[in-house]
Amino acid sequence: MRMSTLDSLPEVPLDFAWPIVLGIDPGTLAMGYGAVVERAEGPRLLAAGTLRPPSGMPVTSRLGFLRSQLDEIMQRLRPGVVVVEEAFAAINVQSALRIGEARGVVLSCACHAGIDIAQYSPASAKKALVGNGRADKAQVAQCVAGELGLKEVPGSLDASDALALALAHLYKRRFEARTGGR
Repeated sequence: MRMSTLDSLPEVPLDFAWPIVLGIDPGTLAMGYGAVVERAEGPRLLAAGTLRPPSGMPVTSRLGFLRSQLDEIMQRLRPGVVVVEEAFAAINVQSALRIGEARGVVLSCACHAGIDIAQYSPASAKKALVGNGRADKAQVAQCVAGELGLKEVPGSLDASDALALALAHLYKRRFEARTGGR
């Protein structure tokens, strides 16, 4: 499948056979999302994209915009779990605050929809996917494309980071299933 705008997002039926994992890379200027379907043959891309509030919007309005967009994404894709980046300390305090506000919107949307939530640090998601917790965004994007059998990187680096979170969660679940949760 290709990049999705909300107008072209698929509407997943209630009786869909495979689990869906939705990864979210939080931000108030750009929020990446990526949904994968967990199939026996391996994960497949369902949808990916980047939410970008209109420029010049005040922070509170951006948060409201993101809330309405995420509500629609979750309603259409029906994920079983939402995976979001854990909060982390940033050098830029203002940036850390904005990411925290965006995370709050994601957590609120998922909780309101009754969807399970998983949280991973950016380094642990990179390590699970690339084998290096300090991998750069371009390396992560290339690995995401490879893991999903895509010829090119799916959209923005924000979207590929979101897909990396979803894939990291799938890998963790597989590992726990093989080891009995140890």
